[in-house]
Amino acid sequence: MDMPVTPAVQRTVEAPRPVLHARAAFAIAIGIVVGAGIFRTPSLVAGAAATEAVFLGAWLVGGLLSIVGALCYAELASTYPQAGGDYTYLQRAFGPRTAFLYAWARLAVIQTGSIALLAYVAGDYLAQLVSIGPMSAPVYAAAAVVVLTAINWLGVKQGTSTQNWLTAIEVGGLVAIVLAGLLFAPDAPVAATPASSGDAYGLILVFVLLTYGGWSEAVYVSAEVRDAPRVMPRILVLSLTAIAVLYLLVNLAYLRVLGLGGIAASETVAADAMQAVFGAPGATAISALVVAAALTSANATLITGARSAYAVGRDFPALSMLGRWDAESGSPRNAVLVQGALALLLVGLGAFARDGFRTAVEYTAPVFWLFFLLVGISLFVLRARDPQAPRVFRVPLYPLLPLLFCATSAYLLYSSLAYTGLGALVGVAVLAVGGLLLVRLRPASP
Repeated sequence: MDMPVTPAVQRTVEAPRPVLHARAAFAIAIGIVVGAGIFRTPSLVAGAAATEAVFLGAWLVGGLLSIVGALCYAELASTYPQAGGDYTYLQRAFGPRTAFLYAWARLAVIQTGSIALLAYVAGDYLAQLVSIGPMSAPVYAAAAVVVLTAINWLGVKQGTSTQNWLTAIEVGGLVAIVLAGLLFAPDAPVAATPASSGDAYGLILVFVLLTYGGWSEAVYVSAEVRDAPRVMPRILVLSLTAIAVLYLLVNLAYLRVLGLGGIAASETVAADAMQAVFGAPGATAISALVVAAALTSANATLITGARSAYAVGRDFPALSMLGRWDAESGSPRNAVLVQGALALLLVGLGAFARDGFRTAVEYTAPVFWLFFLLVGISLFVLRARDPQAPRVFRVPLYPLLPLLFCATSAYLLYSSLAYTGLGALVGVAVLAVGGLLLVRLRPASP
């Protein structure tokens, strides 16, 4: 049984301060979602869909379900605007042990693995643009981790400024794909014949919601956003609405150029679409865009991941080094460095035994959806346990929308286990290691 919730002990004079404008949190939310996934998962979704209607409908359903989840998070973020995000909600609802397991999963699996994977995506495409030898991709990936870690170590202003620029480049590139596909598409798509004779709805949703994944990361900077209780609900809902519209238009452009079969057969769907429209220069341009997209998501993941590591270091004395907030930089510098070092280690291991995109999904998805489900349940628990907390924003149609969010998360947890193999077992095993650490770790006393 989890221990009772105990207030966090303030270990340092400094703590997060509300210095970020709403647009910075909006850029983080957009940047972390619109990453490398939209350039890869459409082919996997098309391979499991039998018709264009199912293919496009899946992106619409994914956007609507994500907005439902965002409404649930909006209540939690506006009620408890703290740097820990999900960690704070789980701690309040289920106690410090469950919260620690979540923080461990983020540090050991979800965040560092995502940073390394995104760095490799950038490295692979940079190696195609400018090769520096057989080890080009690992060298570029390692350099990306080092540079982004250094930028965020310098301070929150440097990290978010970088995020704003990268997000603008990324979104601009996707708009270019939409315009190219809708205005300059060939008379007939490359391959209209579907690759699948039946619809695998569970698998389709796993990949679609993976591509929408990351929107909840914005809550990790809620303690640093000005007037967070009022603006965080708008940031979460508006960012996902914009992303859903953009994803629908991008996938419609892919269909116009390549057709459902062409999308399914492509491993670089955006590059193939642009090459079909503009030739080799189009493919080169999109490769540069993928690099920007991967770096955008990696930078946003690094920003938010360091905040959850800071939160657990603040609450567990044995990990107090992570819980130090640097006043000069306005960031948890130690947490930034530890996270960067772990991601760099994973990049180094990937140079010798790299798993593919699908294996990365297997590794992270079950653990991710397990804790997403627990966060959904925590909304009900905290409504009952903490009814006096000022709730600036309340989920509309309560309890129907939170129940839908929990049911979706439970179904995706099942689907991620049903459609995966060894990768899922490794992720669960790493989570179990965190459980063993709890035997020695104790939360701070009141």
